[in-house]
Amino acid sequence: MGKRIGTGIGTGIGTAGALLLTPGAGADRNQRTLVAIEQAVAPLPCRRVDFPYRLRGARMPDKPEVAVAHLIERAGALVADAGIAADRLVVGGRSYGGRMCSMAIAQGLPAAALVLLSYPLHPPGKPDRLRTEHFPGISVPVLIVSGRGDPFGSVEEFERELATIPGPVSTVWLPGGHDPRRYDEVAGIVADWLADLPNSTGSTG
Repeated sequence: MGKRIGTGIGTGIGTAGALLLTPGAGADRNQRTLVAIEQAVAPLPCRRVDFPYRLRGARMPDKPEVAVAHLIERAGALVADAGIAADRLVVGGRSYGGRMCSMAIAQGLPAAALVLLSYPLHPPGKPDRLRTEHFPGISVPVLIVSGRGDPFGSVEEFERELATIPGPVSTVWLPGGHDPRRYDEVAGIVADWLADLPNSTGSTG
């Protein structure tokens, strides 16, 4: 478990002013990883949000344009509620949720940073179908936390594709696959990175 964020960020000192978290396609806002992160970053304002398809009880994930529009609206609401500048919001999520957040930032959503947990670089067994065409539009600091055995993207594939992101990228590789099931460890990693956000560049793990 990493250290908890102290009152510096929570009281408005530092880069991060609030955190918006999104779940993977097969989960909702109460996904264990997201709940653990919310607890770890307190007192930083944090909001876990569902996508429209979950809100209406459907199982098929929203198309990117629908999900991104929803994220932009939810981000604006959190910024207003937290009373912060739009560019002090950190957004991120797990798998599908993180991908939608990355697309929102590439399309112009103001943000301080991006957190990607188990990013689905490509469908399993289909390395030619990369989900990285928007990476060159991401200029904010990015944290990548993923399992070394994730079938959605190998360490080598990530290292190649992450080079197309203009912003500083930090990577942490954990044992396991697409869901490493190391909830508290992931939460601590995210909390530590946010605490050191102005200097969060380079790679670990």
